[in-house]
Amino acid sequence: MQSQKFDLIIVGAGLAGSSLAAALGKSHLSIALVETRPPQPAAGWDARIYAVSPTNAAFLSQIGVWQRLDHNRICPVHDMEIHGDLRARLDFSAYQAGVGELAWIVESSQMQGELWETAKRLPNLTLFCPAQPRSLSIATDCARLALADGRNLEASLIVAADGANSWVREAAGIGARFTPYGECGVVANFRTERDHLGKAFQWFRPDGVLAYLPLPGRHISMVWSTPEAHAQSLTELPANALCQRVGEAGAERLGALELLTPAAAFPLRLMRVAQTTAARVALIGDAAHAIHPLSGHGINLGFQDSAVLAETLAGARPQQDCGDASLLRRYARTRAEEVALLQYTTHGLQRLFKTQSGPVAFLRNAGLNLTNRLPVIRNALVRYALG
Repeated sequence: MQSQKFDLIIVGAGLAGSSLAAALGKSHLSIALVETRPPQPAAGWDARIYAVSPTNAAFLSQIGVWQRLDHNRICPVHDMEIHGDLRARLDFSAYQAGVGELAWIVESSQMQGELWETAKRLPNLTLFCPAQPRSLSIATDCARLALADGRNLEASLIVAADGANSWVREAAGIGARFTPYGECGVVANFRTERDHLGKAFQWFRPDGVLAYLPLPGRHISMVWSTPEAHAQSLTELPANALCQRVGEAGAERLGALELLTPAAAFPLRLMRVAQTTAARVALIGDAAHAIHPLSGHGINLGFQDSAVLAETLAGARPQQDCGDASLLRRYARTRAEEVALLQYTTHGLQRLFKTQSGPVAFLRNAGLNLTNRLPVIRNALVRYALG
């Protein structure tokens, strides 16, 4: 069967892959987007939520997605309150840092649905769904992707946006190293007795890191990164017992809780890749990196991968194909520092607060209290995190 030819093939239409397609929607590039199945809307509140930074909200606005989201289901974060395990405390304020918001809390399914619809409207994109990759071959002048249904695609560049267990990454021979944390992230949504007032809360506890993230109205999303056995016990609790347990762990800051979505758990692991590009291959999103969720930056890294790669490809010289090695090196260099910094920072924080040694516990809590007393440093941290 004759190959269909494109400039670019994106495998995976998740948040990273579909945002890359949307970012290239006005470019001269012809794009193939390959996805196993279309996204499914969540029933009620989606338990999987993301803290989208202002930088990435601006990126989504630039590609025509942010303004199409239902803003009645998006909550701005104006303040954040972080507690250590020995009564230490660190506060972040958008107002004091001179910014509008620290982040926006958005449901995954809402972003995914709008990105999917945006991609379908692009005049330079051909959607292959449902479609399953079967084989990948890299030649000097192109990448060839064979699909399980017999169709063959050819392009100057293939982008792996197919998640942490990326088929494309493995087929391209790019190694990945996984470091399990022995923890799970437990997620659930609750109705609260008291208003959160746009504030996020985080507690570093002996049994993990607990976060309350504000949703519109008197609603929150919980993310509890905790050892696997404790995670399993949380998911097995009846609704009333879970509400009581989560409320007590959060010092009853928002009063009584009422469960909106059942608790679900997913394993946590650090993932580093040997390289983010190879001959005519680029990795973005979870195919390129995975970090501990305590910083809330996972999806922000993915969106910035898409933004930088789109800018790099759109800025290519006339007649320069988008799989040119110099373009891929530019993308890899641009993304290397931020990804490495967040991977090592979140990994280090996870290890630091997991250690129960008395001297270590004293030092980490003293560090939180000291930072809280130095507004210049505290506000600089906020501005750096916001990009």
